[in-house]
Amino acid sequence: MRAGRHRVARVARIGLAVVAATVAPVVALRWVHPPTTAVMLTHRFGGGTSGGGCRRIEHRWTPWPAISPHVPIAIVAAEDQRFPDHVGFDFDSISDALRARGRAAPLRGASTISQQVAKNLFLWSGRSWVRKGLEAYFTVLIEALWPKRRILEMYANVAQFGSCTFGIGAASWQFFDRPAATLGPREAALLAAALPNPSRFHVNRPSAYLRRRAAWISDQVRRLGGPTYLSSLSGRGLGLGF
Repeated sequence: MRAGRHRVARVARIGLAVVAATVAPVVALRWVHPPTTAVMLTHRFGGGTSGGGCRRIEHRWTPWPAISPHVPIAIVAAEDQRFPDHVGFDFDSISDALRARGRAAPLRGASTISQQVAKNLFLWSGRSWVRKGLEAYFTVLIEALWPKRRILEMYANVAQFGSCTFGIGAASWQFFDRPAATLGPREAALLAAALPNPSRFHVNRPSAYLRRRAAWISDQVRRLGGPTYLSSLSGRGLGLGF
């Protein structure tokens, strides 16, 4: 009996240590800007999705006030239109994706911006249940510990916009030779249009499909009401109210 209690206590201590080791970096990243991410490291040293490593990663952190207001709304319109309201998971989109799968329709994505931040910062590529479980875990932590505006600021700064280009700051200079603060609605829509497959889509040489997708994003931005759609996002945390 005593040995059993010792085993339970040992497991509990290990569990608490794991939680502390994962919560600490998430708390820190609410205020600290990450110098790199798991996805950037994969592209730098592991080849990424394109099959060849990046000799140089283009990335520069750009704080929220230095990002054009056209950029966040274009990202939300393209990637996660319910972002201001959900708690990390868009269950309606998940349900739609599952129904489409059941009808043998093309599989639709259902990852929120919060989930993509979790994946980009901490995880590896793949579709295993372990990785999906960790993604869900980190998503819950991020939503609990960060305000929505920080989540969107983080995504804009770590998302991949080109084969070796990460973050809106580097992408703005790389593709338009301008700082992110000066981007207009057209440039923001083109950048957001490349997000699903930045190794295939080229912002500086947009294909007909990319132009159509950018036009669709611009239409969605108008339907949402433009940058004012995100006016409710603040610096206050949602979950623990830090």
